[in-house]
Amino acid sequence: MEKKNIYILTLSMGSGGAEKVISLILPFLIQKYRITLVLFSNNIHFDIPRDVNLIILNNEKKQSFFAKIFSFPIAIRKYMQLLKKNKAAVSLSFLTRPNLINGFVKIFNPNIKVIISERCYPSIAYKSTKSRYLFYKILIPLFYNRADLLFSNSIHINTDLMENFKVSIPCKVIYNPIHISNNSNPTPANQIDSGIFKLINVGSIYPIKNQGLILRALQNANFKYQLDFVGDGVMENDMIEMAAEFKIDQHVNFLGRRTNVNDYLKQSDCFILSSNSEGFPNVVLEAMAVGLPIISTNCMSGPLEILNENSEVPIHTGSFFVAKYGILINVDDHLGLKAAIEYLIQNPEIRHKLSKLSLERAQEYRTEIIMEKLYEILD
Repeated sequence: MEKKNIYILTLSMGSGGAEKVISLILPFLIQKYRITLVLFSNNIHFDIPRDVNLIILNNEKKQSFFAKIFSFPIAIRKYMQLLKKNKAAVSLSFLTRPNLINGFVKIFNPNIKVIISERCYPSIAYKSTKSRYLFYKILIPLFYNRADLLFSNSIHINTDLMENFKVSIPCKVIYNPIHISNNSNPTPANQIDSGIFKLINVGSIYPIKNQGLILRALQNANFKYQLDFVGDGVMENDMIEMAAEFKIDQHVNFLGRRTNVNDYLKQSDCFILSSNSEGFPNVVLEAMAVGLPIISTNCMSGPLEILNENSEVPIHTGSFFVAKYGILINVDDHLGLKAAIEYLIQNPEIRHKLSKLSLERAQEYRTEIIMEKLYEILD
């Protein structure tokens, strides 16, 4: 029996969360389907299996703003020609702009099954400017509703799309997968080497990730700690200056982007997610998979689903809540974060318990389990 011909459309294979998800599912998809991965730009961070047919619509890694505007319609036309020429059965897209294009594709290719995947919480992600928000309020219902099906990685994302962006097509939730090695050694969370509590944050250093929250929480800390930031971004210099201003720079390491993130997670005692908003934070699962206790802002969306099975929790300002699988604090509450860190340092039995629970919870997101749900919508 001939394998179904599936095209996957996204902007690039850079170091983002959506790209990480694609890199995890590709090895499974090629066992069952003929896969063509189509990128708008030649930015590749993650490995792509050899059996995947890779097409890059624009080989220039850097383009001016105007060049991007003019190249986009050309790329759309190329993609539509590829689908028609190669008799694609399914066109699957990730991220907003590819999703809009995929909806447009459906207008001229009604026989192709079009599936789109939203990866962020729209009402927060698109509100950087009023004009941008209004732009997407018009385009999302216009083109998303052309697709056959939408899946996101959070119940809250789907609710937001339906209530605030008038998305009316069937919407499903498929959580992000995580690769868990059978040979991985969990972090001994009940031990703190040399009496220093090792904190870690992994992710792009951008305003929405709000890593400054962690620095503010540690400004007048009365405990010994080391804080590692793994990642880079536009706010990195500001963060370095803030650490110096608070006179804590000797305790803080800015490690930049790394490929061996797990090695740094395993050397840590606690993972902190400081974000103001998320789609579904892969890195929380990666930290849990090596047995790290988690402290996370209760931001939209993802943390509540991961750490408390989406059951709402009361969190008082300046305090924290010990959820089923980790600790939740309010967004941008540095006093609550400081209190949560102190709580873990002072209660090794709680650290050990949360470490074990992290390992258990991460197993539920294994790639093999998540793939079964993806197969259902592709077949």
